[in-house]
Amino acid sequence: MADWIDGYYWSKDGLRLHYRDYAGRDDRPPIVCLPGLTRNARDFAAVADRLAGDWRVICVDLRGRGESAYAKDAMTYVPLVYLQDIDALLNELKIDRFIAFGTSLGGLLTMLLASAGAHRLSGALLNDIGPELEAQGLERIKTYVGRQSGWPTWLHAARALSDSNRNSFPDFTLEDWLAHAKRLCKVNAKGRINFDYDMHIADPFRLPGGEAGFDGWAALEALKSVPALLLHGELSDLLSASSVRKIDARMPLMECVTVPRVGHAPILSEPESIAAIDRLLARME
Repeated sequence: MADWIDGYYWSKDGLRLHYRDYAGRDDRPPIVCLPGLTRNARDFAAVADRLAGDWRVICVDLRGRGESAYAKDAMTYVPLVYLQDIDALLNELKIDRFIAFGTSLGGLLTMLLASAGAHRLSGALLNDIGPELEAQGLERIKTYVGRQSGWPTWLHAARALSDSNRNSFPDFTLEDWLAHAKRLCKVNAKGRINFDYDMHIADPFRLPGGEAGFDGWAALEALKSVPALLLHGELSDLLSASSVRKIDARMPLMECVTVPRVGHAPILSEPESIAAIDRLLARME
């Protein structure tokens, strides 16, 4: 397991936000990892463990997740504010160019970062996300986001996650589900296992149109000049195979890779994901 430093910085509206900083070579652009809607910096621990040393890896806790502060105003849990927070981090660390790894919501933020200035991106990974979001996947997300659950032990949490997510990860073992639970959850002050995010992140997401709010194709095409990788879970209900084919046709610098027997979203330690990430990083040399 690679070592990291816990870093903290302040948002424009006064929230103390957290990131993990894994050291790497200073002659390469750092990799900035942006997690999904209910995820946190731990989601990229396996990626960072594998790449740290050769690459500096910065894993972000978005506001309201992990060790970042919860917002007083739930309406700040929206992409525009997340982008402002990311810009504050980049300014804090004096990072001019970087490689973005974005899972789900983090991938949408990567697209929007490109829209704001693709020259800052040396490369980009979009993990099971694109300009078109499938209604089935969005409805599934709405059934669980913002609904707190609690379990007495990690084993109970793992079994509950297995029951609700088995279709996305049919090959997961109990050990895999335990690791998944520890990425998603934390032990609260009473010793129970809870999801590690502010339940109010769901408030703007549940508003009409709250899951989108921008032109996805225009945002994606801002990455046209950037070496990029799209990972698609074969069983994904959020990114369809037909959407991947459209992306492949329109994005000449984006390699599209389908990860077999995985839904939304690949955990980035699958053999196909590892090989594709290594090919992307080789293009940075």
